[in-house]
Amino acid sequence: MHITDNFDSGNIRVIDASDAGNIQLEIKHDHQSEFFQWFHFKLQTDPVRPDDAQEHVIHLINAGKSAYVQGWVDYQAVASYDREHWFRVPTQFDGEKLTMRLTPEYDSVYFAYFAPYSYERHQDLIHSAQMHPDCQLHVLGQTLDGRDMSLLKVGTDGEGKRVVWITARQHPGETMAEWFVEGLVDRLLNENDGVARALIDQAVFYIVPNMNPDGSVRGHLRTNAVGANLNREWLEPSMERSPEVFLVREKMLQTGVDMFLDVHGDEALPVNFVAGCEGVVAYDARHKALEDKFKAIMIAITPEFQDERGYGRGAPGKANPTVATHWVGNHFRCLAYTIEMPFKDNDLLPDDSVGWSDGRSSLLGRDFLTGVYHMVGDLR
Repeated sequence: MHITDNFDSGNIRVIDASDAGNIQLEIKHDHQSEFFQWFHFKLQTDPVRPDDAQEHVIHLINAGKSAYVQGWVDYQAVASYDREHWFRVPTQFDGEKLTMRLTPEYDSVYFAYFAPYSYERHQDLIHSAQMHPDCQLHVLGQTLDGRDMSLLKVGTDGEGKRVVWITARQHPGETMAEWFVEGLVDRLLNENDGVARALIDQAVFYIVPNMNPDGSVRGHLRTNAVGANLNREWLEPSMERSPEVFLVREKMLQTGVDMFLDVHGDEALPVNFVAGCEGVVAYDARHKALEDKFKAIMIAITPEFQDERGYGRGAPGKANPTVATHWVGNHFRCLAYTIEMPFKDNDLLPDDSVGWSDGRSSLLGRDFLTGVYHMVGDLR
């Protein structure tokens, strides 16, 4: 038996893998950071014989000290034999360790915190998108590890056109965010889709599918190459610590912003929801009306979305200005929302096989585009 994380977004440390019934592993910390929760590893077992299958019991022994311990409660890990279809496996948390159980059907199996979104798939997404006549692929600059900060511009500039910004994966372990963007981009570039065609006539989209490519490849949960939490860098980003935010923010200042969606995943809450910027200094009645309308539209569009569970509303004037949604919503006085999806399942529509998944995230991205369509005329 052999366990490795030596691949894109891999994260695990082997403590003891001598006994298939008691495999001891640890999750590694993000580099130069106290954050850890994302895991992704491959288990190569002894040749599988149907008449002699053995249950493998895997313990993540430091789970109880991870960044978001509540994230393990009622959580089920995902596994895959082909790295395409990810299914949930029986998982228990005792307050200290997370235990996964699987009797492998094949010799090699991958485990992960959520369905991974690889850097290669990211490259496929942005380069296939650029081949559409309405899409351009821009490189804003480079990250600390030398990777491109890639931006998709969909639509052409024109008088009266709204400017819509969408960013994802500031926290690299929240891979559902890029699955969401993949679905949204796929629909936006579908020439047979009436919503997409109407939106491109009325708006210009600036989309950053992966705000944190370094953290993604390194197998981080929440930070970039030097341990910076990008969603706490928006007030004063720098090229030395957070070039990802610095470069995107500079482009926003050039283009302006009429609507901003920042896509994330939440470890603990088993629902889809949005968090606004009601606590920012510039928040007013118009801002609230836009937020309320958008939420009502999304509730009408899909039963996957709700507004009863989520984060508490911020006190007036007390919003953290280093958070992307807060900084953008306040600076541009625009509709700005953080979109949160679960690592677990959506309690409103549970699926025992896959839980909340890559495919469901992608479909929600497509649904949110309908929401943008119904809002675009009100943004100014």
